Amino acid sequence: MERMTFSLPIAPEANALLDRSPLALLIGMTLDQQDKLEKAFSSPYVLSQRLGHEPTAEELAGFDTEELIRIFATPPALHRFPKAMATRTQEVCRLLVARYDGDPARLWSEAADGRDLFKRVAELPGFGRQKSQIFVALLGKRYGVRPEGWREAAGAYGDEGSHMSVADIVDEASLTKVRDYKKSMKAAAKSVG
Repeated sequence: MERMTFSLPIAPEANALLDRSPLALLIGMTLDQQDKLEKAFSSPYVLSQRLGHEPTAEELAGFDTEELIRIFATPPALHRFPKAMATRTQEVCRLLVARYDGDPARLWSEAADGRDLFKRVAELPGFGRQKSQIFVALLGKRYGVRPEGWREAAGAYGDEGSHMSVADIVDEASLTKVRDYKKSMKAAAKSVG
């Protein structure tokens, strides 16, 4: 399968972690809401630095919640809402342990098709329809996870060259296109609402 390296405008070490660690990628996507995407996707690396190692889903699932919140909240905080996102990260890890023996890659590697992949992702705490479609698109476009029907499951985010989400960011120019798209969507929503 075709696989591309992660190339967000963040520290090279953070991109490398996202490339090699399915859990880091999933945590980054979990945190990608109500904060800048650079912050969300660099936070798994910062979390690893604070822990002194790359955590496993089992470790985070069993972590003392108050201690995990403290780690998330230590300046600079890993997210604008450290308490909520530490708790959400732990909930995601608990689901991974319960359903996938703590192996986040099984979430997508065992999916029967695009529809099944979407369903599995949408079962994660905090992953609504849009976020699930974006993650399916990210897996397909950046990581070569392309079960039959993945583009359809990803909706418009799966379209080639759509520049609608993190799935399409490969450099500064594509980041600008994604930001412009998001700004236009917010402006459209304001004019309607």
